This record gives sequence, structure tokens and C-alpha cells, in this order.
Amino acid sequence: MENLVSAKNTSEVIKRHDFSFQKRFGQNFLIDEHVLNKIVDAAGICGDDCVLEIGPGIGTMTQRLCERAKKVVAVEIDSKLIPILSETMSLYENVKIINADIMKTDLNKLFEAEFGTSDVKVVANLPYYITTPIVMALLEQHLPISQITVMVQKEVAQRMQAGPGTKDYGALSLAVQYYADTYIAANVPPNCFMPRPKVGSSVIRLSVRKHPAVDVENEKFMFELIRAAFNQRRKTLVNALVNHAALSCSRDEVQSALRELGLNENIRGETLDLRQFSALANILT
Repeated sequence: MENLVSAKNTSEVIKRHDFSFQKRFGQNFLIDEHVLNKIVDAAGICGDDCVLEIGPGIGTMTQRLCERAKKVVAVEIDSKLIPILSETMSLYENVKIINADIMKTDLNKLFEAEFGTSDVKVVANLPYYITTPIVMALLEQHLPISQITVMVQKEVAQRMQAGPGTKDYGALSLAVQYYADTYIAANVPPNCFMPRPKVGSSVIRLSVRKHPAVDVENEKFMFELIRAAFNQRRKTLVNALVNHAALSCSRDEVQSALRELGLNENIRGETLDLRQFSALANILT
């Protein structure tokens, strides 16, 4: 089987199947072997692993995953790539290709049908326009996932890993870190893809926690609180929360809660860490 991870081989496969890149699917195929190895190594795939790959493209990374894992399920949205994948994956018996939109797929049913009770590692080169919704869908549904290793826009990876008081810190940082430990395994320049994206990328590994990072009585309320704090990040936390209709918090309640936590009433949300947000949510709940 030909090694797909080069500009020459990728071009030949695409030409042979008369394939055209679809902008609406955010397709950027990896053509750098060094980066491919970085992703698979960061994911730590070994012989007993079950893997879900999102967006396999022509199967460049899928081949490498099949060589290392027990079972690979690859979900591809573009029906025009299915005949290509049938060809490029023809020698591998431990792979199943599913033509579906991952955002419209019942993930609980998929995991149960394909992986049973096994823990799953997710590996993906994600389209930039839908990175956050996919990652959050995987985390929020409490699926049996041990790890998510994904190629994302560099800026998004930095936001996922950012800490309090930094310019990249926000609701995404807190949401991801509530569910997982983050590690940026590699930064990837645009010339490693076909076609070249306009921005740099990063490989980030999310090691999913058995239990969330903090104890909170009402998860939904805490994330509403976090969204309110960062929707108007130039405002004080008190003003941001009081002006957010969905929270129904009075000024007195918020000020009293901040005093109870030993926090200044003029503090901004961007300086609070996850533990402080959870404590604040528990008081206001």
C-alpha cells in the first residue's frame, strides 16, 4: 500500500479519483510525515486501543492508526471521499469507514455499537470552522473517552491551554480544563497541508479526567456564569453577571458572594480560575 503522506502521493490519489476540495468542509490534507508521526505519538496509540478518527480525508492518518490500534472507526462527512477511502484502506481489516456528519451523529449510540465498553481515543485533523463544537460535544457528553488528540488552529489550541489573566484565557479555556488536562504536542506551519491554510496549526492532546477538575453543584449554571463573565470582559464581574438576563443575579447577591470568597468587588472575570468560578457558582446557586 502506498504511503499517502507526501504532496506527490496525495496529488496522485486526488487526481486518480477526480476529487475536488470542498471549502465548506474545511478540507486540508496532511502531507508531512514528521507531523503525522507527532500526532500518532502524542496520542500514544498501542495494540489494545480503540480509536475514533474524525475527518479521515483520503486516509493518510487512518493508515498509521490502523497499523498501531486494535480497531479504528473513521467518520467522514464528504461522500466523495468514501470511494477513495475504500481503496486506500483496502488492506486493513481493523477499520470501519462511516459516511456521516459527526455533529449530527448520536455519539452514545456510535460508541456503544462500535466500541462496546472499551475506552476510546479520539484522533482528528479537525476543520477549523467546527473545532470547538466538536471538542465540546465529545467532552460534555461524558463518553468513554480517555484522550482526544487533535490538530486545530494554533490560536484555538492556545485558548484551550490558557490560564487566568492572559489574553487567550476565556470560556473555552475553562470548559476544556474542567474536563481535561491539556498538552500542546507540536506547532505545525501551513506548508504541511494541501491546500495550505492561511493560519498556523497545533496538535493538542486532551487527557480526559475521570472526574471534573472541580466540584460544582450545577454544571450548567457555572458555565452560564463563565459565559456571562467573558461576554463583557472589560466590565467588572459584578456588572457582567448582573446584566446577564439568564442568571437572574442581583447586585447584592453577587457582591456578597465575592466578599465570602475574599475577592474584590471590582474584580474582572478574566482573573478568576476554575476553582473560584465553581465556588462562586455554588454560592449563587
